[in-house]
Amino acid sequence: MTPRFATDVITFYHPDFWGLDSADAVRDWALAHPVAFWERVLAALAESGVTGIELTFAPGDIASAVRAFGGAAAFRRELAARGLSVVSAFVADGAAPDWRDEAGLAAIVADAERRAAFLAEAGAGILVAGLPMRRTFGTRPPFFVDAAYMNRMAAVAHAVGEAVARHGVRLALHTESNSTLWYERDIDLFMALTDPQYVWLCPDSCHIALGGGDPVAVARRHAPRIALAHWKDAVAPIDVHLTVDETVHSRQQPYMAELGQGTVDWRGWAAAMSRTPGAGTVLIELDEAPDPVSALRTGTAVARAAITAAAHALPRPGAKPFVGC
Repeated sequence: MTPRFATDVITFYHPDFWGLDSADAVRDWALAHPVAFWERVLAALAESGVTGIELTFAPGDIASAVRAFGGAAAFRRELAARGLSVVSAFVADGAAPDWRDEAGLAAIVADAERRAAFLAEAGAGILVAGLPMRRTFGTRPPFFVDAAYMNRMAAVAHAVGEAVARHGVRLALHTESNSTLWYERDIDLFMALTDPQYVWLCPDSCHIALGGGDPVAVARRHAPRIALAHWKDAVAPIDVHLTVDETVHSRQQPYMAELGQGTVDWRGWAAAMSRTPGAGTVLIELDEAPDPVSALRTGTAVARAAITAAAHALPRPGAKPFVGC
């Protein structure tokens, strides 16, 4: 099966792509001109040969698509006219209810249902979310990601997963750097505590590597529950305790790389991904690329080569394994 290639809207957020001088300027311009923003993003996407898109925080969020086109159905038609489609949406905006608010479960579920209803009408089937962030190491009182904490997060995930499933949408949890679903141990613990019928995984190869983990090992262990994956490269694990605040994401950037420029074993990753429910989509992650069309073409070339190499290395159907003597 030949997968479709996708990317998230963050790929198109670099100021150079818009001829502007800052990320704030891009956001402000796009919020004031939602139609022009989406027209250029979709044109660049089509030019790159990538056909799928993941919505994220503003300006490339659900609200922006609604302002530009009037609703999910109209947005779907605009994409289809260009041979494009929505793959997923990432709950990444600051307005989303906090999963740590034990009294706010109803609001958390209602927010997820609203997003899922949009996705279903837009023709997509995956809602990606992340667990709350860790606190800066050394902060007092200390915050521990322990069994009690993970049980609370599993209960929220179950409620959200069940609610969005009624819209035909899967909830997939993303392995974000410096979050409480970052280290291999975090992932294994959370997945063990959640019901596989309602809670899925969206592993990010870069972020797992930044936590000192092995993305391929994680993908192999949890292959049956991977609904979608983010294909992204990492230079090296983060070797310092970053301050976890509104700047943490920008300070992670030096550790990230375009596909093929880092340490991720793409052949192993591709082989693991081929055995997952999400095998039909390859989502290339390129945060704020100055030349997104060129970067996406390079990224898809790396991914295609890895997929081809992995396919050639797989045993033929029906072939018996060699047993040495």
